[in-house]
Amino acid sequence: MPENQLTITRVAGHIGAEVDGLDLAEPLDEGTVAAVRAALLEHKVVFFRAQRLDHGSQIAFARQFGELTHAHPHEEAPPERFPQILTIDPDRYAKKYGEDFRQEYRKRQYSYFAGWHTDVTAAVNPPAASILRAEDVPEFGGDTQWTNLVAAYQGLSAPLQRLAESLRAVHRFRIPADEDSKRAERVNANLLIAEHPVVRVHPETGERALFVNPGFTDHVVGLSAVESRRVLDLFYEHLTRPEYTVRFRWRAGDVAFWDNRATAHLAPRDLDHLNVRRTLHRVTLIGDRPVGVDGRESELIAGRPFLAQSAVVS
Repeated sequence: MPENQLTITRVAGHIGAEVDGLDLAEPLDEGTVAAVRAALLEHKVVFFRAQRLDHGSQIAFARQFGELTHAHPHEEAPPERFPQILTIDPDRYAKKYGEDFRQEYRKRQYSYFAGWHTDVTAAVNPPAASILRAEDVPEFGGDTQWTNLVAAYQGLSAPLQRLAESLRAVHRFRIPADEDSKRAERVNANLLIAEHPVVRVHPETGERALFVNPGFTDHVVGLSAVESRRVLDLFYEHLTRPEYTVRFRWRAGDVAFWDNRATAHLAPRDLDHLNVRRTLHRVTLIGDRPVGVDGRESELIAGRPFLAQSAVVS
């Protein structure tokens, strides 16, 4: 479809745009791919309504923007013939890890910013981007939110910017110390730990982004445990401020495409107590190693880079 048939509409002040005029199930010409990529870089997350994708066409669409990873570093059973697909469905996780997993998940207590994460930053090369499509969604609830980590960095005072630029942090998959489950066994058998700059320089735009998130960041290197926690809490509170965010109301067939190098997102928690169905499917694009303001790359501590081949140990 010609690029000039695209309509790009901003949906929030700092982040997010809807892209209309495309059928993502059809191949895109070079100009259209470039226009979508430019919109992604500018708006950090772009939304496509009422698409008709299945596993195969979602993968085909994503491949126009880069090479795909395996479904997830801890996913040993993606859909048959589609190893790139990660299916997000609470019923699936309950079947996989047992009903106790669902109950424990519901009982956990979180702070106001918990649940925010950037995909797979425990890897030394976190995904460059993620593409999520909705198959089944409830009539209400289940919204996803994204925040602009570039805007969050820019919103820090100059002294805090300089502090953040000087720091590095360890990211890992974290399991509560008291959790004894199949999921804990799998994570511990497939350790994935990396050290990243707290501020990364975007490889395409050159923008600086605050690159920490409550989902994966474990501690700041060189600080005491108390100092690390308080510094991270300050950054977490800042990056989740409402003015940096956008909230998306899903309908079946909708697609969200976000720059994982410049965003964090919040999965919904408002449906855990209800018997409703919510099934989405995600693919991720292989990313490079983050680079700090000082030019230093991220470092692998445990595991392997997150690529197209699965490295899951059962």
